[in-house]
Amino acid sequence: MWIPRATVCPLYDKLTKSSIKHILVRHEQHAGHEASGYARIKKKPGVCMTTSGPGATNLITALATAYMDSVPLIAFTGQVSSELLGRDVFRKQISPVQLSPLPSTAIW
Repeated sequence: MWIPRATVCPLYDKLTKSSIKHILVRHEQHAGHEASGYARIKKKPGVCMTTSGPGATNLITALATAYMDSVPLIAFTGQVSSELLGRDVFRKQISPVQLSPLPSTAIW
């Protein structure tokens, strides 16, 4: 089975050894909306995870929708090691700027 890796590799390594049920989706947008749907139905926070850069960008619509509808949604995104930031090593994470209209949704 194919599992997204890249910057979320350490988290996936731990996830595979836990009792947390992982549901693989084919696109980050779907992951965010699926987590939102879960939260709406189960009345528990929905959780999703993507890699950095474009993967995180693809979550923005789901995060904004959840915010506007007061749906609890937790999103994890990957990031390169701190010492590699700003060195064009991997995908840039610009989500704090993109999420600025939703200030209460993000903890960095």
